Amino acid sequence: MDDDVVLSAPLFAGIEPEAAQALLGSMRLVRLSRGQAAFHEGDPGDRLYVIGSGKVKLGRRSNDGRENLLAVLGPGEMFGELSLFDPGPRTATASAVSETALYELGHDELIAWLERYPPVAKHLLEALARRLRRTNEALADLVFSDVPGRVAKALLDLARRFGERTDDGVKVAHDLTQEELAQLVGASRETVNKALADFTARRWVRREGRALVLLDLERLERRAR
Repeated sequence: MDDDVVLSAPLFAGIEPEAAQALLGSMRLVRLSRGQAAFHEGDPGDRLYVIGSGKVKLGRRSNDGRENLLAVLGPGEMFGELSLFDPGPRTATASAVSETALYELGHDELIAWLERYPPVAKHLLEALARRLRRTNEALADLVFSDVPGRVAKALLDLARRFGERTDDGVKVAHDLTQEELAQLVGASRETVNKALADFTARRWVRREGRALVLLDLERLERRAR
């Protein structure tokens, strides 16, 4: 696990390297296997997490058992920070998509840290604003975009955050099942698979298990608009 990746999280922004290392040292390391939850929807919200390695999905489940995937987060990103500004039950379930290592910071320790380094609060609020902006964009996409457009946009976002350049294009090891990818897009698995099959036939993407190689970013970007 790369400490530099963890220290890139908004929690550590704007503070001296020695202080950041001290905070990192005070956080508890938590390891999760795929499918294991850091917390569940409705649990008391009393701590924040920074991802050291792996991926975490945030999802909500309806009364009839259907799940909506809100986001997939990776190294250097954090979650659970809502509990700092609005204490109460968790609004989503956070579970590992792959083998994952987290740094955990309790609410009391976080408050003490913010009192010692007030500028950090600004960076946390900026992170919350970015999360809200992504939520607003996702809601707009559900209203105004068709499923293939949403699939293209989701693939480009995953490529931007998790992609690795290859000779053919950008390989995205998203680690999501077909059902999870459909939940992220907000559509049925069958409809998403149909869109992916179309993209594959057009040679825009190539499937490789729980990974995709994006072969034609320009056409995917046009389809995502």
